[in-house]
Amino acid sequence: MSTATLLHILSAYLFCMGMLGLILRRNTIVMLMSIELMLNAVNLSFVTFARELAQLNGQVQVFFIITIAAAESAVGLSILINVYRSFGSIKTDHTTVMRS
Repeated sequence: MSTATLLHILSAYLFCMGMLGLILRRNTIVMLMSIELMLNAVNLSFVTFARELAQLNGQVQVFFIITIAAAESAVGLSILINVYRSFGSIKTDHTTVMRS
């Protein structure tokens, strides 16, 4: 197998692991980490395609995805801190009721 094929398989595996973590876990921090894992799997796939096709488009998109992921992490963690202060827990099962 070529290196590109192995990298695509690794990317698919990482994406599936992130999806399973997002579906199976109820801890909000683990869910945020799973989303980050999925974004990094997409980044790996973009870089692999860009390397195969000898173009920079995939690598440029990776920079944008990393920027958006950093903003998403900051907003997600700030919301998580406020949820913990309000409800005393970060599990999604305990925070299903919205207050007005």
